[in-house]
Amino acid sequence: MNQHTSIQFKTFNAIDRFAYLIATGFGAGLMPKAPGTFGAIESVLVFVAAVALPLSPQILLILFSLMSLVSFAAGVWAANRVCKATGLDDPGQIVVDEICGQFIALVPVALAPSWLNIVLAFLLFRLFDITKPYPIRKLENFHGGLGVMADDVLAGIYAALLVWLAHLLHLV
Repeated sequence: MNQHTSIQFKTFNAIDRFAYLIATGFGAGLMPKAPGTFGAIESVLVFVAAVALPLSPQILLILFSLMSLVSFAAGVWAANRVCKATGLDDPGQIVVDEICGQFIALVPVALAPSWLNIVLAFLLFRLFDITKPYPIRKLENFHGGLGVMADDVLAGIYAALLVWLAHLLHLV
């Protein structure tokens, strides 16, 4: 139920502007086409950068679990501020929900990082985020920041579970 509309910055105070920066994924949400996909890609790029560091799989797992939690908390706060400031239920520019959901989908990949697992986590997350199988769509009924975030969190959980299952079954 994203509502694409021009948002007037002059009505925002400094905290609302900061919330808008977070909610839009530092600009990914301003892309004219597929802003949610660009938000998810931001998470993938952060993951790829983290994998390039000399970190153990266990540290990567902890790191991306924490990033999922922090992006959820920051996302609820930021989306709530932006929804209130704009008077819209779910402005289309908000992509912090996709960022968080994609981080969640990547958590199991931290234990077995590979390009195939990263691509699988990305594609599964976007599939569940777009199609919203039961009960993901029902979570859109929540209001404010929680309503913006909840469906993407569950889409990320669905994707993470399937990525982990594929790993356990040696499919990837």
